[in-house]
Parts: sequence; structure tokens; C-alpha cells
Amino acid sequence: MAKETGEKLIVQNKKARHDYAIEDKYEAGLALTGTEVKSLREGRASLAEAFVSIDRRGEMWLEGANIPEYLNGTWNNHAPKRKRKLLLHRMQITKLARGIEAKGYTIVPLSLYFKDGRVKAEIALARGKKEFDKRQALREEQDKREALRAMRYANMRH
Repeated sequence: MAKETGEKLIVQNKKARHDYAIEDKYEAGLALTGTEVKSLREGRASLAEAFVSIDRRGEMWLEGANIPEYLNGTWNNHAPKRKRKLLLHRMQITKLARGIEAKGYTIVPLSLYFKDGRVKAEIALARGKKEFDKRQALREEQDKREALRAMRYANMRH
């Protein structure tokens, strides 16, 4: 079998980009079981309620991520919402730990993807947005869309 190369997106956390202002992004490996990887290869996962925590031993964990049971799995299938260990360098973990000590900062998972056959998680140090920030971001997006539409319409007429 040929070795897998390139990146393939599995799932994105769109709500995180809406609810948080992203500061720093990191790529982390995930410690998974075989049935979890097979389920991810089928593109089945959800990061809707997922969050990242750091325990007393300085290990990072992805919690609340839903990777459904592998359909063809046997009795040794995995638990869909179990804690999964994130693999980062020690310095990255300490930098993130210092970052979340500031008020309003948290670590959120942005996406899961395959990179050269291995599952990676894109996590980010993020600051929670207030309600008016979210509305303003939506308004800016809508204005940008309308401007593009107007330009496209003007270009079609010429």
C-alpha cells in the first residue's frame, strides 16, 4: 500500500471561529485507538462541544469531541466522547498554559485533519468575543459579500 501524503480535512469547528477571537494556532498530534482512526477516515466526527484542558501533570487533553463508534468494529470499539491526549512539545504546552492564565483566554480546537496519514488537531489560544463583537463580524462579512456581488454584477454589464 502506498504511503499517504498531503492534508485532508476531517472536520472544522466553525462555531469556535464565530465565538472566539483567534490569537495563536498550534498543530497537535492525537493519541487515538485504531477504531477511532477508522471512524475518522469515514469522515465521522464532531467538534461542536469540544474543548482543551491542561491537567496538573502538564498534559493536554481534547475533551467533548465526538468520534462515533466504528460501524464495523467489534467488542473492542472505543467510547465516542472519551478524553484524548494531545501531543505537543513541552515548551508549547507551557506557553499555552501561561496564555490561559490571562482572563478571558481559553484553548479551542479548530479542526481535525489527516497530515501524511496521521491525525492532527489544529488548536488555538483564543479570547471569547462579546455579543456585539459577533454581530459586528457578521455585519462585516455580509457587507463584504454584498460588495463582491455588486462588483460581479458591474463586471457582467461591461
